[in-house]
Amino acid sequence: MRLKQRPEDFLVTESFRFRKHPAGRYRVYLMDKQKLSTFDAVELIRERFGLKPGSISYCGLKDKQGRTEQIIAVESVDVEMQEPNLRLKFLGRTDLPLSAQNTTSNRFSVTTRGLNTQEMDVLVQNANEIKKIGFINYFDSQRFGSIKHGQGYIAKDLIRGDFEAALHNYMAKPSKLDKSDDAKVKQFWAENWGRFDAYCPYKANKKYARILFSLRTNPKDFARAFMQIDSDYRAMLLFTYQSFLWNEGVRRLLQLMFSREDLAVMPYQAGSLLFHLRASSEQINILKQLHFPLLSPKSTFSNPQIEEAVMWVLGKEKIKLEDLKVPHVGGKLFFKHEERPLLILPYKLVVGKVREDELNPPHKKINVAFTLKPGSYATLLVKRLFLEGNSPDSSSPKPSRPKPAPRKYPYRPHK
Repeated sequence: MRLKQRPEDFLVTESFRFRKHPAGRYRVYLMDKQKLSTFDAVELIRERFGLKPGSISYCGLKDKQGRTEQIIAVESVDVEMQEPNLRLKFLGRTDLPLSAQNTTSNRFSVTTRGLNTQEMDVLVQNANEIKKIGFINYFDSQRFGSIKHGQGYIAKDLIRGDFEAALHNYMAKPSKLDKSDDAKVKQFWAENWGRFDAYCPYKANKKYARILFSLRTNPKDFARAFMQIDSDYRAMLLFTYQSFLWNEGVRRLLQLMFSREDLAVMPYQAGSLLFHLRASSEQINILKQLHFPLLSPKSTFSNPQIEEAVMWVLGKEKIKLEDLKVPHVGGKLFFKHEERPLLILPYKLVVGKVREDELNPPHKKINVAFTLKPGSYATLLVKRLFLEGNSPDSSSPKPSRPKPAPRKYPYRPHK
């Protein structure tokens, strides 16, 4: 199975709402993009019109691969852009910046290519099953680009208070997969680290201008320099590590709730994930009600299985809850506790007709369409649709005691 061979193979349309205000200070646009992440597109608009950091708000992050539509709000400035990979359409004004609350759902249309007969059979069978039992709401590989590009979890540097390491990983660790000028800039600073007054000849160096100005003014104050990074991106660095902890904790929780025969392994960028292949009505009802926490020092637990899973992953990472904080920044960068639903049931999941795959003859292609709640990963659902039964890998942790029976009431955190 192959995904995203063409931008039009992966279409995303954001359903949204915002309160229109004729005299609002924020101008709302429908942004139609491809070959650009949300961060890339916002940075391009900001640089084109000379906007300050934080002047563009949006509801969520959309992937670089594929063609996506989402809304953005620009503070106090009219913008216009009609380019092959980025188009803006003015929708109206509002009096508040956008946030995740402005998105109601995302509709996906995904063309899966290079299919053989067995994969097509698995797809149809799994689609019928997933409509009943759902799939686990993990974070998919897109969330872990820093692992793919060799930067690691910068949040680990931050909770140690090592801002120099965090900055070095952010701006001086080029990826072997990146052929852009940004990689050349990173290579330049890798070779000239500590010589922050050196002249970098690449235009993409503009991205790091505020950091470099801070370092040239106060060469040893790496915390101050790090805080020059755009606030949304700084928050995402913490969220990436939280997402990894969430995935690992939920993987452990499934081992406590299901037998090995009912689980299957799916590899991804940050390791491996476990999915239930079958479940009783009682288990599905429990999963529907469960939320697993994105961890912070304020996280508490009322479900013993969830607490055990959290303690396992913290022990694996050799940290405690109270370690999830960033020192020396006056509380301006912090881990926020959130509850994320464990189980997702896709809406209006439709498997299209089998067609000839013009890009991969003699294989076939099938379009799959569905709607997900904000924050859930379409790529994960598609990969789950093609997942065949297998046993968890031998490296997966095994329960240290007999598996307790699933609790028959939902997890509700302490207030």
